[in-house]
Amino acid sequence: MKKLIFEGAGVALVTPFKGENAEQVDYDKLSEMIEFQIANKVDCIVICATTGEAATMPDEEHLAVAEFTVKEVHGRVPVVVGTGSNDTLHAIKLSKRAEKMGADAILTVTPYYNKTTQEGMFRHFSAIAQSIDIPILLYNVPSRTNLNIDPKTYERLCAIPNINGMKECNMGQMLEVKRRCGDELNIYTGDDDQAFYTAVAGGHGVISVLANFAPAYVHDMVMSILKEGDIQKGLRMQIGCIELIRALFCEVNPMPVKEAMNLVGMNVGKCRMPLCDVSPEHRELIRNELVKFGAIK
Repeated sequence: MKKLIFEGAGVALVTPFKGENAEQVDYDKLSEMIEFQIANKVDCIVICATTGEAATMPDEEHLAVAEFTVKEVHGRVPVVVGTGSNDTLHAIKLSKRAEKMGADAILTVTPYYNKTTQEGMFRHFSAIAQSIDIPILLYNVPSRTNLNIDPKTYERLCAIPNINGMKECNMGQMLEVKRRCGDELNIYTGDDDQAFYTAVAGGHGVISVLANFAPAYVHDMVMSILKEGDIQKGLRMQIGCIELIRALFCEVNPMPVKEAMNLVGMNVGKCRMPLCDVSPEHRELIRNELVKFGAIK
């Protein structure tokens, strides 16, 4: 069995920006957010990935945010740095930098836009793995990349020692991947609404958007199953947040979660264009679900 990077609730942390056009990272706010996460039971921090708007961050800014996070966390919980790219050499460069700064693991997404074959993905991820010694989480999110890691490809990849696990957003194939890979690939879901099913089916947790402002809730929901064996409690908690989760994905992530965080007073700023503010109708939807959840009055 490969050693777990974490178990429970990993947060897909947003990047706080300041300025009318979100032109600067707000490092004071990022420090505050990290301390909030650790004080509220988060089990892992995932920085500079999709929810963190890495796509609109130049390399040096991307790496500066990641390094700041590693230093601020100072070993209190694992830090996973997003280093994905549709250019293998670029992904290797970012991954090497993440390892050098002290990241506990990297998260690397399937190649997007140019895409590739299953053989191409195997070679892409293999090359990244050979370039570093720290663990790797593969990120499979077909809704964004239009590319899926086939279970047979996972089976080949899990034979590579430092390919540790997967952030899976194609949950229909999770059991087949589990059958093929067993304990040689640790399974996390990237979908908040699948946290319950993942834990029950032998996964180890969720890399969560909801955890940006409710880390303790997500931790308790997953751990009620993994540590307490209380499936009914986990089910109640999943049902208890399901409408809020839907609201957090009413528009493109991370637009709704940043809106929610601003509504609860966390003041993380705007998204960078081409992402924009949510519509007034969706803002009201998010507000209403936050009230029902008890996050605001």
